[in-house]
Amino acid sequence: MSTTTVETSAAVSEQDSAAPRPRKVRGREKRGPAASLASHGILITGSLVALFPVAWLVYLSLGPDKDDYLHPGGIWDKMTLDNYAFVLQHTNFFAWLKSSLIVSLGTTVLGVLVAATTGYAVSRMRFPGYRKFMWVLLVTQMFPVAVLMVPMYQILGDLRLVDSYFGLILVYCTTAVPYCAWLLKGYFDTIPFEIDEAGRVDGLTPFGTFARLILPLAKPGLAVAAFYSFITAFGEVAFATTFMLDDQKYTLAVGLQSFISEHDAQRNLMAATAVLIAIPVSAFFYLVQKNLVTGLTAGGTKG
Repeated sequence: MSTTTVETSAAVSEQDSAAPRPRKVRGREKRGPAASLASHGILITGSLVALFPVAWLVYLSLGPDKDDYLHPGGIWDKMTLDNYAFVLQHTNFFAWLKSSLIVSLGTTVLGVLVAATTGYAVSRMRFPGYRKFMWVLLVTQMFPVAVLMVPMYQILGDLRLVDSYFGLILVYCTTAVPYCAWLLKGYFDTIPFEIDEAGRVDGLTPFGTFARLILPLAKPGLAVAAFYSFITAFGEVAFATTFMLDDQKYTLAVGLQSFISEHDAQRNLMAATAVLIAIPVSAFFYLVQKNLVTGLTAGGTKG
């Protein structure tokens, strides 16, 4: 009996060893070497495409002559920081920077405050016409700047806000608030209603619930709205050129135009100023970049 059992076991083991082993199936999350190489190549190419204009601008800013952009190969042998020194010492760069920061930060604070309260009200409260209200905000973005320029100038003139920082901040808020309200409304929709109900049970007012419970949870969305408002105001030219009359109140984007005249264009100084302009925006992006990706994607779906 034992001999038969041994022979049977040996036969089974021989059959198991002779049977083909199952092929390993690669998981869906794992990529092959070719796919990984292709994805890395695409990412590297995309990064180079994005960085090339910035690197080229920095390179041109190191050329001492205004016509060096026509012969960029000669810049390498005569690189200098004189353009930056001239911009910082012999132009109104710091006055332009102050104006840009006042207007941009003012637009960011006021715009995000109005957009957050608007988005929260539409997300949580059901008042007559709340759906149409959001579409009205969207319609306001359909008018071109050339059409809005004259009526806005007349309104600011009647309010005596022409050539004032606050007037320009209000103008920029008309651009930033509609988009940010839609963005934050979508983000507030992802926050459970139970949090509002818990705040009411604890005795908080609607505004107390919004300020103490909802806003801390909405930091990623607020970061995106703040960044959009900041760069909208920081780089805008048309409204700033029209509504700011004092050259001491020019923003950096308007100040760049002082390097171009009817018969001359100091492109080396423009390039150096453009590099300096990018520094505040880069610093602001660094402060909010942790929340940007989360804020951009969280409002896309509800639940």
